[in-house]
Amino acid sequence: MKPSFFARKTIEDVQAGPAESHTFPRSLGPWSLTALGVGAIIGAGIFVLTGAAAARYAGPAVILSFALAGVACAIVALCYAELAALIPVSGSTYSYVYIALGEIFAWIIGWDLALEYAMGAATVAVGWSGYLVSLLANLGLHLPERFTSPLGPGLFNAPAALIVLAITALLAQGTRESARVNNVMVGFKLAVVLVVIVAGALHVVPANWTPFLPDNTGEFGHFGWSGVLRGAAVVFFAYIGFDAVSTAAQEAHEPQRTVPLGLLASLAVCTALYIGVSAVLTGVVPFALLDRPDPISAVIDAIGLPWLAIVVKFAALAGLTTVILVLLFGQARILFAMANDGLLPGFFARISPRFRTPASSQMLVGLVVAALAGLLPIDILGEMVSIGTLAAFALVCMAVMYLRRRHPETPRPFRVPGSPVIPALGVLACLGLMAGLPWETWTRLFVWLGVGMVIYFGYGQRHARRSGT
Repeated sequence: MKPSFFARKTIEDVQAGPAESHTFPRSLGPWSLTALGVGAIIGAGIFVLTGAAAARYAGPAVILSFALAGVACAIVALCYAELAALIPVSGSTYSYVYIALGEIFAWIIGWDLALEYAMGAATVAVGWSGYLVSLLANLGLHLPERFTSPLGPGLFNAPAALIVLAITALLAQGTRESARVNNVMVGFKLAVVLVVIVAGALHVVPANWTPFLPDNTGEFGHFGWSGVLRGAAVVFFAYIGFDAVSTAAQEAHEPQRTVPLGLLASLAVCTALYIGVSAVLTGVVPFALLDRPDPISAVIDAIGLPWLAIVVKFAALAGLTTVILVLLFGQARILFAMANDGLLPGFFARISPRFRTPASSQMLVGLVVAALAGLLPIDILGEMVSIGTLAAFALVCMAVMYLRRRHPETPRPFRVPGSPVIPALGVLACLGLMAGLPWETWTRLFVWLGVGMVIYFGYGQRHARRSGT
C-alpha cells in the first residue's frame, strides 16, 4: 500500500469542485483573462528586470535571453493550456501536480508558488517605488531616502509597502472590480510601451550594441553565452503572468475555451514587446548604465523628451500596479486550493459572503508581501523568484505527459501538439535555465522547501482530505 502522502486526486474529483459555499462567481471572459496575463507579464520584465539582466549578465544579448525564455515559455504555455482546459479550477500548477504526481509533490509546488508569488509581487513593488520616486523628481518633489530605501538601519521602503496594501484592499472587494481596473491599466501601458519602442528606435546608437555578446569575465553567468543563459533564467520570472491566468480558471466563463486563449494570447503579445523594448534599451543607453530599478527612465532621460519621460513613468507605475495585482490575486487562489484540500488551515479557504472573495486570506497575504517589499532590496527579492517558477513549469510539462499516458480516454478541449516531444522539451528547457542560476538561489529554495516540509508533516499530512488513489 502506498503511503498516504503519495495519494493522488482523480480528474473527476477536481472537476467536481468544492461545495457551493466555497466557489467564486464566474465573471472573467477571454479579454479579461488575456488582460490578466498581459497585466502580469508586461511590467516586471520590461520596467524592472531588463536593465539588471543586461548590466550584470548578458549585455545587449539580453535580447537573446528574452527570446530564449520566450521559447521555453511558449512550450510551457501549451502544456498549461491543455491542463487548464482539462482541469478548469483554481490552484493552477498545484492542482495539476496533485493529480499527476501526488499529494506531497502538490504540497511542494504549492508551497514553492506561495514563495514565488509573494517575492514576485514584492520585487515589482520595489520597482514601482523606484519609478514613483523618479516621476516625483521630474515634478520637482524629492522624497527622503529613509522613506524609499530598505538599505541601512531603520529604513523602510514606504511606497512599496503602501501600493501592496492598496491593491490588496481592491482585490478583497471583488474579482470583477479588480479586473476592470486591470483592463484599463493594461490598455494604457501597452500604448505607452509601443510609443517607447518607436521613439527609442529613432535614437538608437548602433555602437551600444557592440560587442553584442560581451566576453565572459571568467565567471559562469557573467557575460558570454553563459551570461545569456543566466539572463534568461533571471528574466524568466517575468513571464509568470500566464500562470496567473490558469489560477483564475474557476472564475472564468467557459474556462475550457477561454483559459487556453488567454494563456497563449498574452504570452505571444508580451514576448514580442519584451524583445522590442530590450533592443531599444540597450541600443539607446550603454548596457552598463542600466543596473537600476527603473531602467526605462534612463532611456527616456537619454532621449531628452521631458513630456515622454513623465508619460512613460506613469505607464510604468500602471504596468507595475497590474503585475502586483495579478500576483497577489494568484497567490490567494493557490492558498485557497491548498486549504480546500486540508493542507492549510480553513482560514485560507474562507470566502467572504459580502465580496465573494477570499478576503481574509487576501489581507494576510498583502500584509506579508508589504513587509517584504518594505524591508528587502530588489536584487535579493528578484533572485528568489525564478528558480521556483522554473520548477513549477517543469512539473506542468511532466503532468501533461503523465495524464496523456494514464488517462488517454479523457476528452481534451485543447491538446499540446507533438506530445510527448514538446512537453519533454519544456522540461529540458526549464531544467537548463535552472542550471544557469547561482548556488545561493538554490540554497534559499532548499531552505524554504525545508520549512514547508516541516509544516506539511506537522499539519498538512494529518489534515489532508483524500479521495484519490
